[in-house]
Amino acid sequence: TPCLPCLHPDAALEITRNNVLAQQLTDVETKPGTRNCVVIAGTLQDFYTGTTIEFEKANASAVQIDHVYPLARAWKMGASTWTVDKRIQFANDIDRNLIAVDGPTNGKKSDKGLDEWMPPNTAYGCEYAARYLTVARDYALSVTTGDLHSASLACGLDPEITKEK
Repeated sequence: TPCLPCLHPDAALEITRNNVLAQQLTDVETKPGTRNCVVIAGTLQDFYTGTTIEFEKANASAVQIDHVYPLARAWKMGASTWTVDKRIQFANDIDRNLIAVDGPTNGKKSDKGLDEWMPPNTAYGCEYAARYLTVARDYALSVTTGDLHSASLACGLDPEITKEK
């Protein structure tokens, strides 16, 4: 079961990170005495690079938690009008928007959308695009024509379907 967030915002972020790691890593090891709430090691099958990463808390930046639909982009595309509760829900959406990934690759992605960035592991491109567009739909966030074009290419569809008529 996920660990419950507490009142301090920094602690809540760390709890969300640990919940994502516990859910998405294999061979997970947790810190003793934390009720399995602090992940200290595990193995990540990284979708963005197609590689296996051995996670250790001592080198935590090797695995980062990415918002598939980036927070900064969401703000520009409609989240600025949301309630605080909806922003918190979006920022902590483990089931749809958060994914454990290779840290350096996530740094290169930054706050880019499909129109500016796709995972270097092209075998994951269509699934990534579908996940991004699903988050956009579920949260009523805008997508660009470029996002749709990139998704079409990643999924082997005719990119002409995304052109405005």
